[in-house]
Amino acid sequence: MGTLLQMPAVDRALGRAAGGRGISSEEARLLAEHCPGELLLEAARSRRARFHGRTVSFSKKVFLPLTTLCRDRCGYCTFRRDPGEPGGRYMTPEEVIAVAEAGRAAGCKEALFSLGDQPERVFPEARCFLSRHGCRTTLEYLAAMAKLVLEEVGLLPHSNPGVMNRTSLEKLRESNVSLGLMLENASPRLLRKGEAHWQAPDKAPSLRLETIEQAGRLRIAFTTGILVGIGETFEERINSLLAIRALDETYGHIQEVIVQNFRAKPNTPMALRPDLSMEEMLRTLALARLILPGKVNLQAPPNLSHASFPRLLDAGINDWGGISPVTRDFINPECSWPQIAVLREKTAEYGLTLRERLAIYPEYALDGDFVDEGVRPYLQKLVDEDGYAHNFGS
Repeated sequence: MGTLLQMPAVDRALGRAAGGRGISSEEARLLAEHCPGELLLEAARSRRARFHGRTVSFSKKVFLPLTTLCRDRCGYCTFRRDPGEPGGRYMTPEEVIAVAEAGRAAGCKEALFSLGDQPERVFPEARCFLSRHGCRTTLEYLAAMAKLVLEEVGLLPHSNPGVMNRTSLEKLRESNVSLGLMLENASPRLLRKGEAHWQAPDKAPSLRLETIEQAGRLRIAFTTGILVGIGETFEERINSLLAIRALDETYGHIQEVIVQNFRAKPNTPMALRPDLSMEEMLRTLALARLILPGKVNLQAPPNLSHASFPRLLDAGINDWGGISPVTRDFINPECSWPQIAVLREKTAEYGLTLRERLAIYPEYALDGDFVDEGVRPYLQKLVDEDGYAHNFGS
């Protein structure tokens, strides 16, 4: 950590960050290498308080794994399946509606669609299913299912479908209140043989950054983030956060950045890689809070930190992400979400207040420029006057 010679520069960088000013890439690297942990966390909490007050939010969601078929083979993933494997299929429209209805009955307001990337490009079975449902691509089918859930059930869709071109983004905007795509990391090094993404062509950073930029051009409230612990360096984490910041500074559409910690899973190429330590997770989160624009909402999934999840608040997060009372986390099925009552209790122990938001954050929900006019009537039924969700209290 910091030497006496470096501490004046560290103090200046911390002061700039906590005071609301963005830090440079050089200052970010200085803090990463030399700032004592507690000073870093304190500055992150100060920046959270400055821009987000004492509110910590979450979204009550239902999780819809539209298809587990995927053409990518990431080194850490247990979500994807091939045709013929257990669970290797698409959800039918009837299944989508049934799960969405169960979510609505439980008080959910968000329909989170997660799915594999472009399976029709490699699997004839995927093309056959899509053809039977009048679609050419998985993204077309997603748009149809999101529209179905919006109109028939009234939940607000938020889709994370992988790489999207401008045409797909435009179509999904007509039924989704927000969209998401994890950058994961901006380093093409992770595409090399033996690295986490070497069999995952859709994880090319250039493709993902282009999708995020196109969403900005289209005024789509967008969620992105980084995945930490998959073989990247701390320098690459910083570069990824700086790339996200640059896009938001240009378009102002990044509503949320997720910092997601790697969890090793059996029967994957990365099964023996150690999980990220809590100390490194907190340090990464704190740097994200200090690097990103102050208005950006910072999230870390509580279920991936198990019983230690309240400590994530020490690093300046202001959101717990989506919590489902109905469906499991299909991406990390071994990690159960905490109960909302427990989430509220632990948040209060830090002197913070838990509030339910929608799949679109308050500042974007109140800005009609980010919501398609066809989606707006459904949003108005669920949004409070300050942009949060109606009737929180469960």
